Amino acid sequence: EFSSVMVRALKMDTSQPSFLADLQYVARTDVGMRRANNQDSHAVLLAEDEQGWLERGHVFMVADGMGAHAAGELASKIAVDNVPHLYRHYRDLSPPDALRRAVVEGNSEIHRRGLANADFRAMGTTASIMVLLPQGVYVGHVGDSRVYRLRGERLDQLTFDHSLQWELRSLGRLSEDSDLARSIPKNVITRSLGPNADVVVDIEGPFPLAIGDTFLLCSDGLTGQVEDDEIGSLLAHLSPQEAAETLVDLANLRGGPDNITVVIAKAAGPGLLANGQIQ
Repeated sequence: EFSSVMVRALKMDTSQPSFLADLQYVARTDVGMRRANNQDSHAVLLAEDEQGWLERGHVFMVADGMGAHAAGELASKIAVDNVPHLYRHYRDLSPPDALRRAVVEGNSEIHRRGLANADFRAMGTTASIMVLLPQGVYVGHVGDSRVYRLRGERLDQLTFDHSLQWELRSLGRLSEDSDLARSIPKNVITRSLGPNADVVVDIEGPFPLAIGDTFLLCSDGLTGQVEDDEIGSLLAHLSPQEAAETLVDLANLRGGPDNITVVIAKAAGPGLLANGQIQ
């Protein structure tokens, strides 16, 4: 007992490589105020060594499951258990190509499991994956979970919601303040992993990295209750840990109608930057 405690203490004293030491991150999930179970899942897969960092970076993921009974829970869990590891597995592909292939294969696995069991038929999940590499950030995305970047006081959404509202708005068929816009539920999504054999994956990036950049991955349990300007202000003025707790608490204070998941990653020092990146 004593020796295992000592080993842990010694490990904590060992200086970490800069690609870990200069990263701050936190993940938090909450069932919310009105749901019986949590259908959100998340994953954080950090590079284990210098080569892994240079070739594949750190991986962060949020998935928001959909389906009756435990189906949504299973779909999101399959997604986060498979996609980050598949992305790492395809070392012969570039990071964006490996990310796309990992999401497509994650979709195939969820679809296969759905066909194999009537209780899980047509189950699905959103998937938002961020890969943080020395040369910048890539995002893979399906559904209406979101990835944001805060730089200074400016918050940018790096993903496009695959929702009926966003799709109609992008086609110019829906103005934000119209009666039609208000009548369309925000949670009707047009793309997800699992229900169909094939899926179209959005890959965004690379987004060059700057010291201080803070990234937020979240399910719509947060964005349905908390506005972008509030998210930006909290990320700008609180530590990642405090921001994560406050964002979840705020969504719950406003009713917490859905599960809430937030993953925050901050480039807190130069160890995450490649040569020539923004300082």
